Amino acid sequence: MATNVLDATVPTGAVRRPPWRSPQGEPAYARPALLVLVVLAAVLYLWGIERSEYHTFYASAARSMTESWKAFFYGSFDPGNSITLDKLPGFLWPQALSARLFGFHPWALTLPQALEGVASLLVLYRVVRRWAGVHAALITGTAFLVTPVAVGLFRTSVEDPAFTLCLLLAAEATQRAAQAGRLRPLVLAGFWVGVGFQSKMLEAWVVLPALALVYLISAPLTLRRRLAHLGVSALVMTAVSASWMLAVTLTPAKDRPYVDGTTNNSAFSMVVGYNFLTRFSSLGISAASTGSVSATQGGGGGHAGAGAGAGAGAGAGAGAGAGQGAGRGFGGASGRATGLGAAGLGSRDAGAFGGAGAYGGARAQGGDRAGGGAHAHDRAFGAGGARGGQGAWSDQGTRGPTATGASVAGRQGGGGFGGDQNGWSKMFGTSLASQTGWFYPIAALAAVCGLLWSRGRPRTDRLRAGYVLWATWLALYFLVFSAGSVAGHTYYMGVIAVPLAALTGAGTVLLWRAYRAGGPRAWVLPGAVAATAAWAAYLAGQFPTFLPGLVPVLAVLGLAAVVLLVLARPGRPRAGGRLALAGLAASLAALLIAPSAWAVQVFAPSYRTNVMGAVGPTGSDRGQGATRADSGRFGRTVWAGGTVSGRVSQGGLRDMGRGGAGGGGGFGGVGSGGALTAAQRRLLAYTRAHQGSAAYAFATSSWSTAAPYILASGADVLPLGGFSGRVPFPTEAGFRQLIDAGKVRYVLLGGGRGMGAMAPGTGQTAARTGQGGTGQTAAAQIAGWVQATCTQVPASAYGGTDSAVASSLPGRAGNTAAAQQLYRCGPGQ
Repeated sequence: MATNVLDATVPTGAVRRPPWRSPQGEPAYARPALLVLVVLAAVLYLWGIERSEYHTFYASAARSMTESWKAFFYGSFDPGNSITLDKLPGFLWPQALSARLFGFHPWALTLPQALEGVASLLVLYRVVRRWAGVHAALITGTAFLVTPVAVGLFRTSVEDPAFTLCLLLAAEATQRAAQAGRLRPLVLAGFWVGVGFQSKMLEAWVVLPALALVYLISAPLTLRRRLAHLGVSALVMTAVSASWMLAVTLTPAKDRPYVDGTTNNSAFSMVVGYNFLTRFSSLGISAASTGSVSATQGGGGGHAGAGAGAGAGAGAGAGAGAGQGAGRGFGGASGRATGLGAAGLGSRDAGAFGGAGAYGGARAQGGDRAGGGAHAHDRAFGAGGARGGQGAWSDQGTRGPTATGASVAGRQGGGGFGGDQNGWSKMFGTSLASQTGWFYPIAALAAVCGLLWSRGRPRTDRLRAGYVLWATWLALYFLVFSAGSVAGHTYYMGVIAVPLAALTGAGTVLLWRAYRAGGPRAWVLPGAVAATAAWAAYLAGQFPTFLPGLVPVLAVLGLAAVVLLVLARPGRPRAGGRLALAGLAASLAALLIAPSAWAVQVFAPSYRTNVMGAVGPTGSDRGQGATRADSGRFGRTVWAGGTVSGRVSQGGLRDMGRGGAGGGGGFGGVGSGGALTAAQRRLLAYTRAHQGSAAYAFATSSWSTAAPYILASGADVLPLGGFSGRVPFPTEAGFRQLIDAGKVRYVLLGGGRGMGAMAPGTGQTAARTGQGGTGQTAAAQIAGWVQATCTQVPASAYGGTDSAVASSLPGRAGNTAAAQQLYRCGPGQ
């Protein structure tokens, strides 16, 4: 009896389904196909990860964040917690945790990004499957997988991978909330938007109208309850978004790092002024009152610039003109050549990365290093093709093309990043469209047809709600990026790739069903395929030296698809299922083959991860552009001139070529391998040996001079001036107090690549201050005081070969070394 009772009460339970088996109601191939997509995504994102390089600015902060939990929370640039990043630190938290777990290596910082990419693919698949079905989800996943910017995005260590994943999680939660009319998932959506805010600040809020609209029009609740639920979710979103800023605001300034990008040490100023208002000057709202350093400089917040390079440079071999006078976007502000860079007469002593001469139009009279637009913000990497057009970052001033030729390269998109990324049409320029926009035509048609054909359906219709979500998402970010500064940051486009892929997948299924149903709507699918194939052929045609057979293949596939679909159209005498399926297969091939050709370039032996998130060629080859000097045939990133160099400069600091630390790390994050040169190791050992009770091994004139030492050893190095070089931290008076208190004994001046960096002897360099007046930056004032007051340390004291060590920019042909000089300050100097 006991046995019978026991047997009767044992639950049978459901048989656990293996992960490779499709759920009930789905085709048997659905789950295996998804697993294939996941594996391919992991391979694309992780391939060659061991060859990753540091995004120098962000990686320095990540290294500092592994040194202490205080630095981890605040996102300190340096281990000494003197100054933060000029961004919110949320996107670096996973990277810093990975580095704590696996050790500090470039691949350890890239690994979380790749995992975020795989997770993004899975979440996107889930959202589209619930909305439009399995087939739409599989096509969406494939489209997202082969979009070049998505591949490049999840191979970098920038903000957008975490940001993209957070927005997808918010969309998934909103979808569940709208379908069931439940508050909890809607609150979760607000939470995920708030977490996304910690990665990309106000850009995360751009998606809010799309999410709110979906819930408002489709949730099965009364209008009053829908509005109430949205209000609760908004409160949660606001609280999570503001949490870090609030914590910083409530912490006494003496107990936390200084907030970079500001003159008033305010997190609000950094987020709203420095990273938002200065990017949208067209709004007519001045950021000066917020305390943003870039409010008076133009183009804040980006790490490959935001200001504009204007036109062709005058003068021998000026390349493409740099900056506009004093320059926008860090252009021209910190140099004697203010106003001359645009004429190609800039002095090498001008402010680093300024349109006024340094790094753009620099020494154009002599022709060495002419060209390229000064890494200025709206024309990052050069109006005429730094990373692209010949003449940028090269010796072309006297030996290469004329200034006009280089400028043409920039106008034609040959500038690699930034050649055609200005104005409202930037999203259709080859630089961005070749990374993001292969599916523009079919996605646009899908959005229009999906919304029009769903008229008359119930308010809660799931299919229409999905089209509202993705069409609104796409339109909002498309408008924002068209109006604002993209500044060469290809990885910004990851948030555009998501709705494009979703609309492509769902739209293909929608148009296929309309095609099979017959009638006038049956013509839309052949038209969409023809338009998308023609657009792809146009984009591919802008790169004639990259896979020259691609355009004919696209033409053949597109034509074959249209012909087959027309012949198999329902109602024709010979219409047949197999012929129609062949037309569908040809259509999918025509849609996917071109972006796939870009995406697979990561497998090329010569491929090198691009810190801007681009894969394959990025600018037109018509003007001797990026496919030759930047990407080559396989998308390898080298500086224009086609070489990476490694030479020893006068004081023993080495030009590290492919990203060694010797050059100060690379502008705004250009890749670095993180190893110190022998001369740098000797200098660090000397300062540490004589540091005594000082808190810092030494101070530097820029973040980029400090970065190699932080990356390689986690050294306590004090950078002056923040990312832009214009942040008034420390002030001259504050720095003197550090000297008097014995917290700083050594100062290394010159050679840096930060925006305010100076070489010895340029203490009187002109610059606009963060407060808006014309004068010296705090960093320049400190440098002048150090030169006048402190004692030079001969290089021979730490094994150098000259009275001044030297550092030069990594991997730029024709570079001359910028001297660095070590000074000892304070008692007993």
